[in-house]
Amino acid sequence: MTETALKAPADGFVSTFPETRFDAIIVVSFGGPEGMDDVMPFLENVTRGRNVPRERLEEVAHHYELFDGVSPINAQNRALIAALRDDLDDHGISLPIYFGNRNWDPFLADTLREMAADGIERALAFLTSAYSSYSGCRQYREDLFNAQQAAGPDAPEVLRTRAFFNHPGWIEANADHVRAALAAFPSDRRPHLAFTAHSIPVAMARACRYEAQLRESARLVAEAVGCDDYALVYQSRSGPPQVPWLEPDILDHLEALAARGAEDVVVSPIGFVSDHLEVLFDLDVEAQTKANELGLNLVRASSASLHPAFIRMVGSLIEERITAGSGRPAIGRYTASHDVCPTECCLPGTGRPSPWAA
Repeated sequence: MTETALKAPADGFVSTFPETRFDAIIVVSFGGPEGMDDVMPFLENVTRGRNVPRERLEEVAHHYELFDGVSPINAQNRALIAALRDDLDDHGISLPIYFGNRNWDPFLADTLREMAADGIERALAFLTSAYSSYSGCRQYREDLFNAQQAAGPDAPEVLRTRAFFNHPGWIEANADHVRAALAAFPSDRRPHLAFTAHSIPVAMARACRYEAQLRESARLVAEAVGCDDYALVYQSRSGPPQVPWLEPDILDHLEALAARGAEDVVVSPIGFVSDHLEVLFDLDVEAQTKANELGLNLVRASSASLHPAFIRMVGSLIEERITAGSGRPAIGRYTASHDVCPTECCLPGTGRPSPWAA
């Protein structure tokens, strides 16, 4: 990649615009199919270049059949954008909001072409991921960079809002949903609280702060709801069985809970922004089935989703970047995350070089 082709959000990019000057907001997400005809093309997009066997894709496609091939993620993001529009209007921020996905329509490259045609020169991206990791941050930045190259020289610069694992709005939204789940049990019962997040390869985890940030979010939410009996566990593992991934898996954790004599468990998908298909299948289908087999009473808390505190948090992340001297709220043991990612941070852990190297 030549230096003249380098654009934000590549490592080492230096903007020529004033720090607080932005022309638009773009919500950047994973994407999902919206019908059975979309499922296999979507899964092929997700796994492109990873040599995933066809039979594994067909196995995952069966998960989507349970939901008529529709992942709720696109609809949830459109609802998020509508709520964010109201919040920004209420706070005097009139920037247009665009929507682009990594793996399905609306694709990022198409969205950036639209933005260029609209005269947008510099945009601020909200990534629908609370934590720092390759798949939760750097890969989105790589996708944005590739989309800029596809959109051409008039594609806008795109900077990102910070990771928000310890933002008070994130903690409040998740804590409120956990309280609602706890309220499903009689007041004299003390359910175990299991926080779940997407597992990633151990090698990838060593190259980022994913685990530490997840543990801090879980600690802060557990503290907010007054629960001492909690654990961070993982779901959605994929890849070859010989490659170590973060553990324990939620299903193994449920077995351990039953073995120790637990009866009640609340599961909070704190690793996810919304109740998309992985949450619905891995927790509402697989984990619930396992809990029933073990005689456990399992209640799942909602993700942050459209909780008012979460919507205001997104608005505040935008506001702090476009308003000089505004606050950067963060609670707990860590300060607010950086706005500009350090060079070579959150690498995939495979040893492959950065695609932005000259």
